[in-house]
Amino acid sequence: MSVVSSVLVPYASYLRVYEPLAAFPEAERAHWARYAARDRVPTAQDELRRSLADLAATPPAGVPVHESADAFVAEVDGVVCVCPWRTRLRGWLALDGLADMFPGPVLDAVLPPVVRGQALADHERWAERNPDARPWIRTAVWQVPVRWFVLFVDEEREHVTAGKDGEPPVFRYRTPMVQARRRLARSLRTLRETMDEGPLTAGLVDVGRWLEEFHPRALVELDYGGLVHALPERQLAEDRSAADVAEGIAALRAGDAEKAAEAYGRLADRWRAVRDRQFAN
Repeated sequence: MSVVSSVLVPYASYLRVYEPLAAFPEAERAHWARYAARDRVPTAQDELRRSLADLAATPPAGVPVHESADAFVAEVDGVVCVCPWRTRLRGWLALDGLADMFPGPVLDAVLPPVVRGQALADHERWAERNPDARPWIRTAVWQVPVRWFVLFVDEEREHVTAGKDGEPPVFRYRTPMVQARRRLARSLRTLRETMDEGPLTAGLVDVGRWLEEFHPRALVELDYGGLVHALPERQLAEDRSAADVAEGIAALRAGDAEKAAEAYGRLADRWRAVRDRQFAN
């Protein structure tokens, strides 16, 4: 594998699902079993390098030509679980949102209309053959969506500072699928009982439908990814975003709108400062 750069900082966060091998069809299960048994499996940094290499292709390609056969691997209570990258599928899905992120002339310069059109046509043909396909990874740029924090509690927070050997810092939450679904359902019920329907409610419904597609013994992970490079170490150490969201929803449940507003205000201030850096020189 060629290394595009020794410094990789895409400011994105990720919501991932790791499924046990039993969740996959027999042929795919055998592939992942062999894959997980290797001495070394690719890391998030490896995935980023490969993605950057794809973007540097000439002529430009909207999405990879072939689907990735790689995955992230985790062990949950002695059970091997995998999170397939599905880079090509995620690329197709990401194309849908590009028009909202870039002005037309910029987007056309990066990915000409003919390239985007071909990629979308390829996706349509592929989707007809694979109507039930879904990604194991969701991505957000320059933020962590509030709805993702609903799935976790502060005790599941993991923060590892940068290593002396150059390893980047890690900030993530992990929880069993059953807990993620339970917390989401309870939070959604609270919001519907105390607030009008809005973006947060719709977002929770969307995440809930996605989670229902996976094995009940799966693992759900929220990874700050490249955002650890946009936050000072002190701020990462003090980050309690999942706790703020849980506190706000608990306050709504108790009828304490003032306390809920305070919790949301802390969360909003923290992530507004991160999003504002997207437009800094």
